[in-house]
Amino acid sequence: MKDTASFLAAIGDIPVIADPDIVRRRSRDMTAAFSPLMKEDAMAHVADLIVRPRDKADVLRVASAAARCRMPLVMRGGASANFGQGIPLQGGAMVDMTALDQVLWTRDQRVRAQAGARLTAIDAATRPTGWELRIHSSTKKVATIGGFVGGGHAGVGSCTYGILRDRGNILGLEVVSVEDAPRVVQLRGDDVNLVHHAYGSNGIITEVEMPLAPAWPWREQIVLFPEFMTSVKCAHALATSDGIVKKLISVIGEPIWQRMKALRPYGLDHQHMVIAMIAEPFVESFQALVKDFGGAITSEAAEGQGPYRIPVYEFAWGHTRMHVNREHPDIVSNVGLYLDPDLVGAIERSHRRFKDLCGMHFEVKRFDGKLSFQGSPFFHFTDDRQLADVMRGMADDGAMVANNHTFLVKEGGMKAIDQDDATFKRAMDPHDLMNPGKLRFDAKAREESAGGDLPSAGWRYADATQANAETTPV
Repeated sequence: MKDTASFLAAIGDIPVIADPDIVRRRSRDMTAAFSPLMKEDAMAHVADLIVRPRDKADVLRVASAAARCRMPLVMRGGASANFGQGIPLQGGAMVDMTALDQVLWTRDQRVRAQAGARLTAIDAATRPTGWELRIHSSTKKVATIGGFVGGGHAGVGSCTYGILRDRGNILGLEVVSVEDAPRVVQLRGDDVNLVHHAYGSNGIITEVEMPLAPAWPWREQIVLFPEFMTSVKCAHALATSDGIVKKLISVIGEPIWQRMKALRPYGLDHQHMVIAMIAEPFVESFQALVKDFGGAITSEAAEGQGPYRIPVYEFAWGHTRMHVNREHPDIVSNVGLYLDPDLVGAIERSHRRFKDLCGMHFEVKRFDGKLSFQGSPFFHFTDDRQLADVMRGMADDGAMVANNHTFLVKEGGMKAIDQDDATFKRAMDPHDLMNPGKLRFDAKAREESAGGDLPSAGWRYADATQANAETTPV
């Protein structure tokens, strides 16, 4: 049982926030808005207090105190997560890492930063050298690098560089164990994926090392097409046009963009939208491709300078739903992965199946060496049976379907979990104090978690499939 008084005594002068109203507000992320199945839990669970370490020495002291006093810990960065990553299911101390915000160094097309560094601050430090982060979330303005790596999956730049899990997209992590005498552990190579997308449940991330990409001058594009499948085919052609440098390709079908107030001036009825970020030298090539598909460009601007007043990537990825939910809070979606060689055919099957719902939204990304479109139909939520029916339909059409309506890491399906993860969890968090209730390996996890039993097979990764084939008796 947690001993709050002893925990506070053990951490000494480390700043603490105990005001109930502040603690309640900061115990929230975007989960309640994104999943009606998780909403009740997301609103009901509150941390006991907030701890704000000032440096790595403070982090070590917090970890030691938590282990000795059995205090649950939930790591907090920008609090922009929407899969329940930052919800304190068992209370405890929320650890606000935003004071550890230094960009430590930039060299050899790499950057190393403390976990609380904002993605915008990292790019501000690297862009004068001609480089920028390969991938960032649509919540770049507020997201921290530790939060993005610990709870994220893909983002702006993934159409070129793939997902965070893909080899080479995370170069190194420093993590702290939660033990009486905490250890500082350096992870490199494939070992970084033990901590990536584990929701901060198996080590406190203190430093992150990431590769950089050329910092092109980006041009934002909004394009309209008279048919949805034409927009999909054009997006696919753009994604496979290797000579055109791009950072974002997002397909937003009608009527989704019509429910996004800031995009309405750039659309027309019965048209479907593609938004993109193209490196400036390749805009003419992009325009020629759009012309081949009969598209019409309705806005073209420098990055962040569009007439819609926000960066165009803030209409993409998780931001798409956020904009729609401002006026239509009951609209939800799932997370399907449509993979080549038949992603266009699979999307067409889903488009026909779900034609009476609220349109379809897809983000283009590389995945495990293949091109993929991630997305689903949008629809007015009624109950979990409806969610399950849509998930099954997407799977029948050829998609790999994850579960964005559960707190559970494994059942969420975006992270491949095996015995190595269980072993690492026990080593780094022997008392199960880190974000407890999220990374579970027991058989009852699915039935005890809201949304845990939805029909999801999750992502299937090539390396995990091969490893299973090598270790499974035949």
